[in-house]
Amino acid sequence: MSNTDSSEEKGNSSPFPRKESASPASGPSAATAAEKKQARSRYTEMQSAPRFPIKLPVAVKSGTGESHTETANISANGVLFQVVDSDMPVGSTVDFTISLPADIVGADADVRLDCKGRVVRNFEEAGRHGVGVVIDEYRFDRH
Repeated sequence: MSNTDSSEEKGNSSPFPRKESASPASGPSAATAAEKKQARSRYTEMQSAPRFPIKLPVAVKSGTGESHTETANISANGVLFQVVDSDMPVGSTVDFTISLPADIVGADADVRLDCKGRVVRNFEEAGRHGVGVVIDEYRFDRH
């Protein structure tokens, strides 16, 4: 899954266009060229799975409480969704449950996908807060 938005590179449209921000090129907190290359490599690896622009209900539990929203896109590696609470810093853990509609998955009742993940992108654009979360663990829960 892509937890950041590189869809422009792939020709896809995204509900959360990515803005590049300049970072300082020097100073004590500047990353070395090798560190930047390694970070880009990990970032590219996380984005290797195709994203699907699917809007599904999701309940998100973070350190600041629980909220309900919907997915913007999903892949095999993670999910991108809009949040009300912007206090979900990169690296923080998050539990979330995605509801898969019964008629879509061919079941008698909705299927819940319980997930544990890490925030890999937190951003605000056009007044909307969004987070990209890589899925570390998941479990299907059929009622």
